[in-house]
Amino acid sequence: MAALEPRNFLQPCLLLLLRERPDHGYELAARLRPMHDGDGDAGAVYRTLRGLERMGLVRSQWQTSDVGPARRTYFITEDGIVSLDEQAVGLDQTHEALHVFLDRYSRVVAADGREVSRHDGPHERVHDRLPDQRGFHRDGRAGGFRASQHPGRGPRR
Repeated sequence: MAALEPRNFLQPCLLLLLRERPDHGYELAARLRPMHDGDGDAGAVYRTLRGLERMGLVRSQWQTSDVGPARRTYFITEDGIVSLDEQAVGLDQTHEALHVFLDRYSRVVAADGREVSRHDGPHERVHDRLPDQRGFHRDGRAGGFRASQHPGRGPRR
């Protein structure tokens, strides 16, 4: 995930998923992908679940199956719900601070006459004086593609 990611963001993500419903580690890793850019690291999910269990925020139990091996199902505890609520407040404060930062940043960049280009995907990048959609810079010289015009990229957000 990005270098500026809130520390231990995987914990509140897993607690939220378990608050929605109990689940197995593999399914939790799959449900996690839209919220967390963890590069599909199932090992990190299981390590975090074990840590949450040691802290009493999650509990687990083995469930047998007629078709396959026994699987561990994870459940959020009452302490886990309290922790999730507290972490959500902290994340909301971070969210507000990021919006203030990004609004101020956009004003500074606009005042400098630069454009902020947003790539598809989880990360945003800034490019100084990118060409317009026709491939020309503001001063009329030929440019290249905008990031959103490169083959294989979806529409610009």
